[in-house]
Parts: sequence; C-alpha cells; structure tokens
Amino acid sequence: MAHNSRIEWTDHTFNPWWGCNKVSPGCDNCYAETWARRTGHTIWGHKAKRRLLSESYWQQPYAWNRAALAAKRRVRVFCASMADVFEWRAELTPVRARLWELIAETPNLDWLLLTKRPHLVSRLVPWGDDWPVNVWLGTTVEDQRWAEKRLPHLVANPAKTRFLSCEPMLGPIDLAPWRTKVDWVIAGGESGHAARPSDPKWFMSLRNQCKRFGIPFHFKQWGEWAPTKMHSARVARRNTDYSVELSRFGKKLSGRSLEGETWDQLPAPDRLRFA
Repeated sequence: MAHNSRIEWTDHTFNPWWGCNKVSPGCDNCYAETWARRTGHTIWGHKAKRRLLSESYWQQPYAWNRAALAAKRRVRVFCASMADVFEWRAELTPVRARLWELIAETPNLDWLLLTKRPHLVSRLVPWGDDWPVNVWLGTTVEDQRWAEKRLPHLVANPAKTRFLSCEPMLGPIDLAPWRTKVDWVIAGGESGHAARPSDPKWFMSLRNQCKRFGIPFHFKQWGEWAPTKMHSARVARRNTDYSVELSRFGKKLSGRSLEGETWDQLPAPDRLRFA
C-alpha cells in the first residue's frame, strides 16, 4: 500500500517539523523519538528545539500532487510521523500556517492529520466550519480512558473524514458512543525493544465492532508480540498474562494477519475532482 512510506496505511509521509512532547501512555516508547535520537537529534520534551525541514523537502508534496493528477488517483499523505501538527508552541505558528497553504495547493492529496491533542484542533486550524474535503482528521486512542478523553474533541470538528489510530493498543475500546462519527479505524501493536503486548481479544473486538457498525478497519501489525500458536519459531520470551499465551517473535515475523486475514480497508473514495 505504501509508496514513499514504510507505514502500511499511507502513500507518503510529510513532517512540517520533527519533535514533540509526550502526553499519554501511548507515547512511552515513541518510535519517532527513538528514530530522532538514532539520527542525532535531541528534539523531544518541552525545552528541546524542534527540527525544521529544508525548502526542497517542502517541495515534495507538489510533485506528489502532480503525479496523483496524472494517474487520476487520490494519494494519502500522513502528516506527521515525527511530530504532532497540533502541538501548542508559538514558534510553530508560522510553520503550521505554511502547512495549511500547502494543503490548499495540493488538492489531489488527502492529508491525514493524526494528533494526540484533538482538544487544540479547533483553535489551530483556519477552516472554521468549512473544512477542505482533502483533510482527514485522526486521533490516537490507546485504550478506553483515552478514547473517552479524545473522541469527543475529534468528533466535534467538522472534518469530512475522521479516523482513529489505536496503536499501540494498550486496552479494550468500545466504539459504540461514536459509531456514526468515525470513518476509519487503524489498530496495531507496539514495536521496539520495550514493546508492550496487546491482547488479541482487544483487536478482535475492535474489528468486530467495525464490521457491525460499518466502519472500515485496518490492522497494521501485531508488533513485537503475537499469539504463540501463530508461529513454530522458538522464542526466548513468552507472556501468559493475556487471554492467550503471547511470544516475542519480533515485528517482521509477527506479521499483520488477524485470524488468518489481512485487513486493509479504507474509507469510501471521496468524489473530489482532480485539479
């Protein structure tokens, strides 16, 4: 599915800046922070400066937009994998304003804005009650507590497409209160050396709810941990604290098959004209 991204549910990723601050348990083992440190950037936390990107980097979405027009195919852009577009910092205001202009100038791209700060969205976007149809707004909900905190703010925004990223999934989630206002659900387990397991029944319950409510479902990955019975490989670490025994196979071997199926569903295509 991904073209210029390793993330399975998008075609490209774009970061107006790098860096963030942790706000909930889903951030504890942040892959973006780990990657930033690995590449020599200390940009996490309130006091750290954010890393801004080059002018040539900002030109890439224009090329993607032209390619999408030529192919007559809408293209998804995840913004931002290394930051949170709605982080409240004064020095990011002009960068964010440039992002809104970029989105307006690339109408053949669907911009997926994923945030852990949906309570700030209405204060930081320029669109009021008339959002562009090529903006999808999403929020991360790692368990029921954070679903109840973040989803009321998500659905209060009149984005044409709203979605959830339940990754890393750290507990069960009941979608029923928001079933008519969510257009897509992504779920996945955690990767990295300190990855926490996800109970398979949490994923299955979420998938079953999506089927019942008619919400497209995407299962991104098991992460480091998967049910022991899925693979015959010998493993050094097992965990029996969940509904089934889990083993640490690693992200690649664990894969992304849920009960023998791959779930790559997407929201219905928008009826946007190409421009």
